[in-house]
Formats: sequence, C-alpha cells, structure tokens
Amino acid sequence: MIYLISDLHLDHKNIMRYCDRPFSSVEEMNRTIIDNWNEVVAEDDFVYLIGDLAFGRRRSKMRYWLKKLNGNVILILGNHDKGYLDSIVHADKCVLFYKGKKFLLIHDPKMVNSGEDWVIHGHEHNNKPEKYPFMNGKNRTVNVSVELINYTPISLDFLVDRMEDVVYWKAIDKEPVFR
Repeated sequence: MIYLISDLHLDHKNIMRYCDRPFSSVEEMNRTIIDNWNEVVAEDDFVYLIGDLAFGRRRSKMRYWLKKLNGNVILILGNHDKGYLDSIVHADKCVLFYKGKKFLLIHDPKMVNSGEDWVIHGHEHNNKPEKYPFMNGKNRTVNVSVELINYTPISLDFLVDRMEDVVYWKAIDKEPVFR
C-alpha cells in the first residue's frame, strides 16, 4: 500500500501554537503521530513523506525518528529537511503514476508549474484552508499536512477513490462538498 503525509515537525514545540495542534506537550504530539503512523502503515508499505519530518538538523535525530516509523519512507524534501539527507531516500519532487492518474508530489504548492494532473503537497499546514484545503477538486490539489488528516498517513487508494467527486474538502474530519 502507498501512504502520504506531510509536516510531522517532530520535536517542534512551537508548531503546536502556530498550527493550533491539540497536544499538551511536544512529547504527546510526537507519540500520537508515531502511534497513528504505525497503526496504519505495515513494514512492507511505502510512505511518501512530503516534507518536514522533524525540527532540527542533526542526522542522529533523523535516524532516531525513522527507526520508530513502519514502512519504507521516501522523503520529498521540505524546507526543514536539510543536513541529514544521507539518512534517507529523498527527492525535491516526484511524479507518480497510479491507477491511471498522474500526481506531482512536492512540499510547497507554490513551486508548481501547471500541467500536472493532481498536486499532492504539504507546507501550508492548516493555515490557509480556503486556498489549501485537504482536497480542492477545482485546482486539483491535495494537502496532506498532518493537521488536515488527523495526524495519520492517508492511503493513495483513499484519495483516488474520492478525488473526482469532491469539489472542496477542508479537512478529513469535515464533510466534503461533492460535484
């Protein structure tokens, strides 16, 4: 199975305030994200982490977090993912063909040239839901920042099964607007 997620920001205390994350401590946030990940991702699954695994630039921290996560992680570089790139398979962006659809995986949606069928991104978190909701059928974008997907990786199959029928979907725990 293929999963997608972005903007974990493990060990980033201030992200709880910036994005109104519902955790009382950075330890609770880290534990919840890791537990949610491992509950749905099996060891033989693939996870496209579309940027910003953790706060900090040390290789040892990257390795520490990666060892705790199930699956085969492929990192699409985010603006916080520098300094530890020899620890993981990574790319600036990725084009993925799946079930007859073409997807561009990129951290920052503002870095996209038109022409891709669907853009799956992060970076915007939950800060601009009108422009960057979980799913925007008109603009053909999917924002997989953790705040919009209940801090849990989402399967590509789940997205493919719904994307043609959705006009706007603010967050995974909200009701979508259908065509």
